[in-house]
Amino acid sequence: MEKTIDLAVIKQKLYERLSPSGWGSRLKSFLLSEEMDKILGKLYEESQDGKRFTPVLKQVFRAFEECPYGELKVVMLGQDAYPQLGVADGIAFSCSNTGVLQPSLKYILQEVHSTVYEMDKSYDYNPDLKHWANQGVLLINTAFTTSTGRVGAHYLIWKPFLTFVLDIISSYNPGMIYVFLGKESQKYADLIPDNTYKIMVSHPASAAYANAKTWDSEDVFNKINNLLRVNNNLKITW
Repeated sequence: MEKTIDLAVIKQKLYERLSPSGWGSRLKSFLLSEEMDKILGKLYEESQDGKRFTPVLKQVFRAFEECPYGELKVVMLGQDAYPQLGVADGIAFSCSNTGVLQPSLKYILQEVHSTVYEMDKSYDYNPDLKHWANQGVLLINTAFTTSTGRVGAHYLIWKPFLTFVLDIISSYNPGMIYVFLGKESQKYADLIPDNTYKIMVSHPASAAYANAKTWDSEDVFNKINNLLRVNNNLKITW
């Protein structure tokens, strides 16, 4: 990555990874830009300084790989990738690398279980949220990476890219449903036009910090499906 050609190769590979899902052509102008050079350069600088970031580069855009652009129905914006090494898998809140539920995901799935399916019925607490992404739920964070052991370390690094992504989605997808989880993600709500649906919810990590019994999701999963039904879209099987 010390030479421009190396950056060019890396950017091209990232673009190619996103092409099958339809996101490559939408994000191409940024992925192949000098702005992307700056992001990759900062990540490289950290690695050269003996620091590590998570998730690994090949998983950073997994949310886009698993959520086909043509199926996009919902954008769920969290705050930060899991800071523990090897846990984050590129889909916000997902824990497929370890198969072990992190507290935030545990609270989320408990809410799905109790509000959508009722607690007396069985529900699969799947640590991999790929099955949500495959149905058109784009699960991303305000920071696509973070330094291991440091929450929020890369918010500024990824701000230009996230702003670009949200602009692309809102420009071509009126009526989209956006869910902003936590105060950091809610800073981006004003970038979204009013011809969409915007739902504000606390971040499940706040429940974990408070050692709460449950996370108050404000029935967001049923709200999403009700909005999809009103707009003649298939509901999400949470």
